[in-house]
Amino acid sequence: MPLSPCRKTIAEARRWVVKIGSSLATNQGQGLRADSLDVWITQIAALCRAGREIVVVTSGAVAEGVARLGWPARPHALHQLQAAAAIGQMGLIQTYEACFKRYGLHTAQVLLTHDDAAHRQRYLNARSTLQTLLSLGVVPVVNENDTVATEEIRFGDNDTLAGLCANLVEARLLVILTDQAGLYERDPRLDPQARFIPEARAGDPALEAMAGQGAVFGRGGMQTKLRAAALAARSGTATVIASGAEPEVLTRLARGEALGTLLVPGQGPLAARKRWLAGGLKPRGRLVLDEGAVRVLTQSGRSLLAVGVQLVEGEFARGELVTCVDREGREIARGLINYAAAEARHIMGQPSDRIEQILGYVDEPELIHRDNLVLL
Repeated sequence: MPLSPCRKTIAEARRWVVKIGSSLATNQGQGLRADSLDVWITQIAALCRAGREIVVVTSGAVAEGVARLGWPARPHALHQLQAAAAIGQMGLIQTYEACFKRYGLHTAQVLLTHDDAAHRQRYLNARSTLQTLLSLGVVPVVNENDTVATEEIRFGDNDTLAGLCANLVEARLLVILTDQAGLYERDPRLDPQARFIPEARAGDPALEAMAGQGAVFGRGGMQTKLRAAALAARSGTATVIASGAEPEVLTRLARGEALGTLLVPGQGPLAARKRWLAGGLKPRGRLVLDEGAVRVLTQSGRSLLAVGVQLVEGEFARGELVTCVDREGREIARGLINYAAAEARHIMGQPSDRIEQILGYVDEPELIHRDNLVLL
């Protein structure tokens, strides 16, 4: 039977990101399931031998640390979580290294925080490192750097991290392995008659309404997986959410089998800088635009001027990321702003030729230049 166009794209995809969730990598939050990890690593090794490049995003460091310390449950205090992560990372990377070594593959540990994505130079450094590792035939094993991450700089879940990695390496496919067969219109554990969703468009708001709540031992649920797929789609990456318990799930996906839920991107890849703006930064404020400004941004592709801004929300510095919304609160764009929040409030609604008169100086005539702005 010929493959559907979307499944054919998966079968031809050379560069993948594979995310292995907590429910698969750990024993209900107590230590690693090394035997299960070996099953997926065997498949990844086969994909590598076939010429594919794979980045692995893995959970399990905190759970392994909790087990090694003999604690009865995952702690809540940040310093204890960081200590558990530091201990657990040793076991996590040892397990991956030992399994991949049997197939003659080198691995590399890459630890990231949201700060690494938000800082332009560090984002580029991470991208360059991952790209170089793949060119050397190495399998990067990526995890959030829980040892140093705080609430302000953490991703919060490895699904989001996997979506970012897809952007970083320009992957054509993101595979999120979980304990569910894919996305259902309702939680199948509560409603066995719930309809399965085999294929949809990434970022469709209707999908998130279908998603269930987070898992007990992981920090992400189906909603975070859908958001990760939407993030990956910004670089033209398709996402498959599939069951890690499905036999030979990765190698069968590589053959184009219709496993899991396929979430297809609705647009082509963005330029690298605009991918970074769209998904790599945390917005620090919000601008509410009038109808004219929305029209200029969406239809003419021009810069945002202060005259089109009706409201400035939040506190931000010059050069930080802000979101641009219409009067109904719908997000239109994101961009790096040329003025701090207090200055933006002074000049909002004013023409550019009055900026110097109001502030006593003029930095840029645009509030956000089109080169630093991405439409959503």
